[in-house]
Amino acid sequence: MNAPMELDHDEMLRIRLEVLRREHRDLDEAIHALEQTGRPDQLTLRRLKKQKLSLKDQIVKVEDMLIPDIIA
Repeated sequence: MNAPMELDHDEMLRIRLEVLRREHRDLDEAIHALEQTGRPDQLTLRRLKKQKLSLKDQIVKVEDMLIPDIIA
């Protein structure tokens, strides 16, 4: 009755993808808010943008794992 739910590989990837997308959106909002301060801290801004780019790369990798290659 209380057996743990087991997720298959694709379900875990979809959950991971949603988490990455949410983090990416949050960073985008943080960057935008920082830029609106008038004189944003450039070092912090660069770090956030680098982190956002890294998240985008991870999103692409997970999407590639979920979408099978189709040989035409």
